[in-house]
Amino acid sequence: MARTERLLPWACLLAAALLFASELMTMFEFAPPGGEALAAQDSAERHGNALFVIAGFAALFTIIAVGAGSQPAAMAVGVLGAVALLIFLLGDLPDAGQVGTLDDARQSFIDAEATPQAGFWLMMIGSLALAISGVALATLNSDQLRALRPGARVEPEREDDEPPRAARPAARTHDHPHARDRT
Repeated sequence: MARTERLLPWACLLAAALLFASELMTMFEFAPPGGEALAAQDSAERHGNALFVIAGFAALFTIIAVGAGSQPAAMAVGVLGAVALLIFLLGDLPDAGQVGTLDDARQSFIDAEATPQAGFWLMMIGSLALAISGVALATLNSDQLRALRPGARVEPEREDDEPPRAARPAARTHDHPHARDRT
C-alpha cells in the first residue's frame, strides 16, 4: 500500500473537523457598498446546524471504515462529503457577493452586499476536501481499508516481474532419504 493512501483517513477526519469549525463561524457580513458591516449571518443559523451532523457522522464512518474494513462506511463518508459540497454549491455560493435589501426594521431600504467571511471559506475547503477524500476512501476494498489502521504493517513495494515469496516454488533436494533410488 502506498504511503499516501495511509494519509487518506486523516484527510477525511481533517476535512470533517474543518466543516465542524466552519459551522461555528460567521458566513456572511452585510454592508452597503463601500460602508461598514451592518449585520452578520452565522453559519449555524444559515444551515440549521446540519454541518455539525454531517461532520460528526463523516468522522464516525471514517473510523468505522478503517477499523472494521467496512466498504459501506467508506461509501457513506463519500456521500456525506458530496452532500456537504452540494449544500455549499447550491445554498451558499450563489449568495456570495449578492446585493439586496436588509430585512431589518431599523435599517429599512438599505442595500447591502453579502461579503463572504471565514466560515464561508472554511466550509468551501472542508466540503471539497471531504468529498474528494471520502470518494477516494470509498474506492478501497475491505483489505485495503484494514491496512490503513494505525500500526498496520506497510509492505515494501516490489517489482511486478518478481513473484511474492510465498508463490516461489521450494527448492527440491535429491538427498532426501525417501527420494533415493528404490531399486
